[in-house]
Amino acid sequence: MKTKNLMMMLLLLASVTGVSAQKINVKSGDLDFLKNQKKLNITYDYSNMGVGKFDKEEDYINKKVTELNEKEAGSGDKWKQNWISDRKERFEPKFEELFNKTLEKNNLKGGDFADAEYTLILKTTFTEPGFNVGVARKNAYTDLEAVFVKTGSTDPVAVVTIEKSPGRGGMGYDFDTGFRIQESYAKAGKELGQYLAKKVL
Repeated sequence: MKTKNLMMMLLLLASVTGVSAQKINVKSGDLDFLKNQKKLNITYDYSNMGVGKFDKEEDYINKKVTELNEKEAGSGDKWKQNWISDRKERFEPKFEELFNKTLEKNNLKGGDFADAEYTLILKTTFTEPGFNVGVARKNAYTDLEAVFVKTGSTDPVAVVTIEKSPGRGGMGYDFDTGFRIQESYAKAGKELGQYLAKKVL
């Protein structure tokens, strides 16, 4: 009985670890250019993003809008509005908040700084919205690329990948999709900031 319980605990731990594992890798370039920077312009790109089982975000949105509008007229259109507005209102502020918090001691701040020498383009390549229906749940996560360029240029100086940044609320009270995804961006901002503080700055 003890052996069975131990095996169950190990399996549970393995599954939790697998879900929350986040990898940060320098895909190309060198990040040393950040050492003398005080400001970093940050912009966001969602243009080539897969969502859930869909390779194209547009297909995911169309399906959700149709399903929700069939249940209640107008609810799908409202969902779509929130899906888009959450980026500016929730995801991007959370990413920057945690990114900046981890870099306070390094005197590097990211945000809307058009006069900064370098720009970080945060590209979301995949979003898993997850779900929480009380009796069953699945964490959200995002796959991201942090593309560093000279401000005004599109040529990458360095590219950093952030894979499977997990998003969930404490105690399991994350029934709202936007909140789960928001926490994924918060985690990505924190981890990228910590990576730069430790490995670069």
